[in-house]
Amino acid sequence: MRHAAVTPAGDRIRWIEHPGDGTGRPARLHLHGLGASSPVYWSATAAHPLLTGPRALLLDLLGFGISDRPTAFPYTMAAHADAVAVALGAAGVTGAEVVAHSMGGTVAVLLAARHPELVARLVLVDANLDALESERGAGGSRGIAARTAEEFRTGDAETAAAAGDAWWATMRLAGREAVHRSAVDLVRGTTPSVREVLCGLPIPRTFLYPADDGPFPGADGLTAAGVTVVGLPGCGHNMMLDAPEEFARATAAALA
Repeated sequence: MRHAAVTPAGDRIRWIEHPGDGTGRPARLHLHGLGASSPVYWSATAAHPLLTGPRALLLDLLGFGISDRPTAFPYTMAAHADAVAVALGAAGVTGAEVVAHSMGGTVAVLLAARHPELVARLVLVDANLDALESERGAGGSRGIAARTAEEFRTGDAETAAAAGDAWWATMRLAGREAVHRSAVDLVRGTTPSVREVLCGLPIPRTFLYPADDGPFPGADGLTAAGVTVVGLPGCGHNMMLDAPEEFARATAAALA
């Protein structure tokens, strides 16, 4: 485990690191989604024979997993991106390949835009690209953002029931402020949108989505902007867990 202070107060981001084979390939950064943890969601991927070799950082965003959970941090997507940038600087990483899931994909796009020297390639895994409508009782970030901060802080039973056993296993480790503020900002979106920012990035970009959900909205526009859009069959939102072999092949192709 490695760590770095990323705020003036000394709050620390932590990550699990695979040292790599020393052949000089770019470092690979893995970012998790809302309420998740990279060592849980990315360990099998980082250790897959098709994907081993580079130095790999399985990083937990501030407020989540094994990282600190400061209550004063804003937990916006931009603030997450800037905190990750500080951690990468402390780790001596530039020009990384970033593989990022869901909300982590949003953070990764902003990281590449705000700190272009740090990101050489993006593989986005069913990432959030657009603003959403919050809705009480809805799944994921939409339902969390519809609750007040106090309701969410004191409503673990409701959160656990909505999340299900697998998601709750990691969400219960996260700071309540981290989850709620992150969900609110994720649903609110950015100006320009994360989709627009992604389309304007001058680096190789791949977007993976679950094919069983149907065509990805706006895929033609992404493709026209040079983003490779790939649908994976037989999986849901957590593609790396639902279809690990297919996911490893698709990710290896995106990083080739």
